[in-house]
Amino acid sequence: MLSLYSVQAVLILDGQGERVFSKYYVAPHGGVEDNVFDVKKQRKFEKELFAKTHKQDSEILLFDDHLVLYKEYIDVTLCLVASLEENEIVLQQVFSAFKGSLDLILNSGIDKKNIQENYDMVVLAIDEMIDNGVVLETDPSTIAARVSKPPKNDTQLTLDLDKGLLGAWGFAKSKLQERLQQGL
Repeated sequence: MLSLYSVQAVLILDGQGERVFSKYYVAPHGGVEDNVFDVKKQRKFEKELFAKTHKQDSEILLFDDHLVLYKEYIDVTLCLVASLEENEIVLQQVFSAFKGSLDLILNSGIDKKNIQENYDMVVLAIDEMIDNGVVLETDPSTIAARVSKPPKNDTQLTLDLDKGLLGAWGFAKSKLQERLQQGL
């Protein structure tokens, strides 16, 4: 079934398989059996997934009727979970955006301490990338820019009307002179 809801979960697990971050998405048209609702089931899924992916070289895995893309770093593992019917190339693009945006946001590398210190920006990056399982953005630099851009406050626009009008008059005058010289 063709659907925009392509991501079922985004997980960040620590070196022991405990969750640092987890977000499960439920498609509005999906059945209950397709998704993991219960926290106990989620934790069991995460532990089994960690046991399967820990110290492995590959980055993609078929696990428990799910397609899992993962990358293990020093003391964390990033995981993207989707259904088996999803397009692997699209998921790989999303996962690359996930890794790339975290790499840009967390200047000193992807590790548990860094993620915990910048948890707000990590969560915002994931929310900028995926909304309820729908992929919104796959460009890491765009995601990082949206997340790390400081809020603009107290920006006051001051206009000097005399300078503005004189500047516009001078510009128009110089352009008119150029045109007249070209035409003669």
